[in-house]
Amino acid sequence: MTNAVSRVVVAVVLLPVVLGLVYLGGWWMFALAVIAASISVHEYWLLARPLAPLAPAGYVGVVLALVGAEVGGLGWMVGGVLSTFVLAFLLKAISEARQASTIAISGTVMGAVWIGLGLGFLILLRELPDHGRLISFTVLVAVWAGDTLAYLGGRLVGRHKMAPRTSPGKTWEGFVFGTAATVFVAFVALYKQDALTIGQSIVLGVVVAVAAPLGDLFESLLKRDMDVKDTGTLLGGHGGMLDRIDALLFAAPAAYFTILAFT
Repeated sequence: MTNAVSRVVVAVVLLPVVLGLVYLGGWWMFALAVIAASISVHEYWLLARPLAPLAPAGYVGVVLALVGAEVGGLGWMVGGVLSTFVLAFLLKAISEARQASTIAISGTVMGAVWIGLGLGFLILLRELPDHGRLISFTVLVAVWAGDTLAYLGGRLVGRHKMAPRTSPGKTWEGFVFGTAATVFVAFVALYKQDALTIGQSIVLGVVVAVAAPLGDLFESLLKRDMDVKDTGTLLGGHGGMLDRIDALLFAAPAAYFTILAFT
């Protein structure tokens, strides 16, 4: 099976499952977030192995962040993920690993914050009192549409590299294609359904269009540091779970605070 075919098959199988659980919301979506977070954190530990991350502290911090997002909102989510600092410090105090404490604790906390808060904000988007289901759907579809069109646009007409050292495959032409797709999805989904005004839907689309590639580039930078191509092979041509949700981990927080700015 070619890489392209593998990507299509995985998308066709998983997309309805993900959207169905997001549609149900509540603890169904929480379970989806926990599964995605657990796999992603595991992949991150493997990626960051040279930093000797303190895995138990990271797992606990991520789960507490998601629990906080589901039952208590933004404040509890932040409090949950901040527990990683204390747990990492305690584990490092009794650890026999020789890696420097600053590196080990920082690497652990970064992974927990990156993944725990990224997926936590997706839960918060779904829990918004006004149009939460529609907005969370829109962000997910807009990120996927932007990623797909950026990939196709880059393959067809891409000439100018966006970040040649960090992610050689990304081009400015692909970014334009992806931005157009993201803004279009946000406009059609949110303005046409009377959830946001024309201006608000376009602004949200632009915010997501910028944040999503930055999330992708952030993960690419980490992979370049660790000299790996993908974080895993779980999703076939998509790579690992972290390779699939990296853009969303930046886009969801950006979308959440943009929506708050509108209210």
